[in-house]
Amino acid sequence: MQPSFLTRFAATALLLAGAATAQAQTPPAPGESPRIDAIRKAGVLRVGVVNNPPWLVQNTTGSGEPWMGSSWLLGKEFARLLDVKIVPVQVSHETKVPALIANQMDIMIGPLNQNAERAKIIDFVTFSNTSVCMFGLASNPKFTSATKVEDFNQPGITMAYFSGAGEEPLVLENFPKAKLRGVTNSGSVAPIEEVLAGRSDVAPLNRMLWPNISRKVKGLAVFPKENDCQDSKIFAIDAGMGVAKNQPVYLEWLRKVEARMHPELVAEERRMTQNLK
Repeated sequence: MQPSFLTRFAATALLLAGAATAQAQTPPAPGESPRIDAIRKAGVLRVGVVNNPPWLVQNTTGSGEPWMGSSWLLGKEFARLLDVKIVPVQVSHETKVPALIANQMDIMIGPLNQNAERAKIIDFVTFSNTSVCMFGLASNPKFTSATKVEDFNQPGITMAYFSGAGEEPLVLENFPKAKLRGVTNSGSVAPIEEVLAGRSDVAPLNRMLWPNISRKVKGLAVFPKENDCQDSKIFAIDAGMGVAKNQPVYLEWLRKVEARMHPELVAEERRMTQNLK
């Protein structure tokens, strides 16, 4: 019996889908990308890392893989497809972009907030998006009296932020009238100590991290408070991995791999957010 038209059509569609997936997985051939050629020759993929939950979290237990999260998952897939070892290059929020430009890594997998200034000097492999909450002490009327985000842009407000973090240019642009305190990240997810110690009235925090922080740290309040800040549109922005400019073949391949992996990355991000301690 001859196969029906629908059966043949379905089989052809499956073959085409498989071919597209295989094409996305297959790295460029030797000679097509100087970066990929160099990675293969070295036998390692150098990935920039910085603790940035929920996308990239350092494993300090002493057992298992050194990093966790969707960024690490995607970085490992790049290395697997290139048949090389993944090697973390630890940087800070202040040095991650300069280190990438200086060729100290092949890709910055620790997520970068994408903005116009960064787009002038690096390219992005977008894999997530986020926004921020503003948090402060529940006992501080300067924080709790705010009814709109613009209320924090006044001389009587002190706002803390991590120097070099993705929020920095947005804070500088949107809150020029406030007293701004750029502080060094010592491993925390936000300048919580600045707020608890009363040195700052308000600070930004990735919205996905707020539910966990509010359970762990008592006495804090959040803005906007509706839906526990999970619908916040403050600083809504794409997040991506960073790649040095002028590497079109390498960049296109990275983006194809991310597109195939995207459902897994979303699931891993959700899992990490729920399991944050």
